[in-house]
Amino acid sequence: MAKKKDEQILDVRDTYTRLEAWINDNQKLLSGVAVGLLVLVAAFAYVKRVYLPKKEKEAANEIFTAQQYFQMDSFNLALQGDGEYLGFEDVIEDYKFTKTSNLAKYYAGMSYLQLGDFDEAISYLSKFKSKDMFVKPMAIGAIGDAYAEQGDMDKAVSQYEKAASHNKNTLTTPLFLKKAAMLSEVEGDYDKALKLYSRVKNEYSQSSEAEQIDKYIARVEVLN
Repeated sequence: MAKKKDEQILDVRDTYTRLEAWINDNQKLLSGVAVGLLVLVAAFAYVKRVYLPKKEKEAANEIFTAQQYFQMDSFNLALQGDGEYLGFEDVIEDYKFTKTSNLAKYYAGMSYLQLGDFDEAISYLSKFKSKDMFVKPMAIGAIGDAYAEQGDMDKAVSQYEKAASHNKNTLTTPLFLKKAAMLSEVEGDYDKALKLYSRVKNEYSQSSEAEQIDKYIARVEVLN
């Protein structure tokens, strides 16, 4: 037993000796790696604390005019700019990795939806990220609108259901449950329509979508 323990000690010493020799032989390499890591850390800190905050402030100023055009339903100007001020697409490209660039994707998607370019609307809205309780479900639901306009009703209903289940709340959830129900009814899926209408009635009775919901339920019950 003692012999085995001595052998283990010798193995550890031998390993340490070889490691020490390797470190001595590769000091330049190790120094270079250490310097490289320091440069990366410094660069990351600069981007996070200096570069991005500066770009974020610039982007917030640049997007303002595009937002004004959007509010006026001037969607082409909102997207492309007016020659003096940037549009949403320019903000997305020029201010990548900023929160404002991400927000511009939402506006761009909604603009293309209004212009009837549904592929572009789906593309931009799919890239938009948000933890907001209301805005993200609206973006998901708008993708459903784009699919519905393209005649892809299965995908449209799927998106409406996804929007309804995302960050459940009393505003967007009953809105998209009812939209999914109405489209399901149009497509002849009365079982699904009845289930969705019933959820609006039972789970969101205080919502505006629940008004006259009994009429919708009675209609699909007759058709079913």
